[in-house]
Amino acid sequence: MTRELPYVAAMNEALHLEMTRDEDVLLIGQTVGEEHYESFKEFGSARVRVTPISETAEIGMATGAALAGKRPVVDATMAEFLLVAMGQVVNEANRVHYMTGGQLRAPIVIKAGYGFAAGWAGQHTSAPYGMVMGVPGLKVALPSTPADAKGLMATAVRDDNPVLYLHHFLLLLERGPVPEGEYLVPFGVADIKRPGSDVTVVATGWTVHRALAAAERLSDEGIDVEVIDPRTIAPLDVETILASVARTGRLVLVDQATRHASVSAVIAGEVAEHGLSSLRAPVVQVTALDTTLAYSQPMEEYVLPDEGKIAAAVRQVAGVKAGAM
Repeated sequence: MTRELPYVAAMNEALHLEMTRDEDVLLIGQTVGEEHYESFKEFGSARVRVTPISETAEIGMATGAALAGKRPVVDATMAEFLLVAMGQVVNEANRVHYMTGGQLRAPIVIKAGYGFAAGWAGQHTSAPYGMVMGVPGLKVALPSTPADAKGLMATAVRDDNPVLYLHHFLLLLERGPVPEGEYLVPFGVADIKRPGSDVTVVATGWTVHRALAAAERLSDEGIDVEVIDPRTIAPLDVETILASVARTGRLVLVDQATRHASVSAVIAGEVAEHGLSSLRAPVVQVTALDTTLAYSQPMEEYVLPDEGKIAAAVRQVAGVKAGAM
């Protein structure tokens, strides 16, 4: 059975279920005592800990707790805040399992919002997942729907090593069908959000919805677009993308991150190496420009991907086919 839930409620439902299921799951962070975590008070102050305003402290606490056998979930609020504790995220917790020959593990979920493209200017609008997707020992989830938000959270909590769980701020109130009860979405399995035969579009997070809107617009023009959401970028399901490109022969990549620090650039490299013979047109990337977002809505719109830019990119690759016929 499913019912409609906002994205944020789906995330919290998964976490609440996991804390009920496993008493070793902890919730820590600067904001976990606020209203949006009201239902978690039943777990008591021993398991729901408000931390100092220090990302280094909260992630350090989580690493220690994980090594002692707990499963901490850290709400770091914003992805930019993680940058001050990056050493612990990419050079400590993620390497423990490997450097102890599997004797120790660090089951930590670090949850943070990203990409607040709503006039929040330079230091609250980043999409920094590209810089961590290749870090050994660190998994990265980017749910785009309420159902995936629930399923990926549950899977993250149960993982025995660190998971960076990034949710887009502008998706938090979006509603969608969510399964009741226990629900898990496996890591490394992409989801075809819309099947199609003419062009493959791979989009992440918030841009998935922009891609779906563009696909609906293009269907009226006779272009059948397949939209794929990787859901996790580490591990990345390259096989599903390659299979789609083999069917369509054309690929557009959509990513809110800046072009040269994007998931799209990595996917483009994989397709160039393993799927070049399938391509009937050059790959086109629709990403943010390589610049800091300005405190200006027109400038913000100029820099970021949107439905119109995606549609134009799809027409471009489809037009190569038409011109060659």
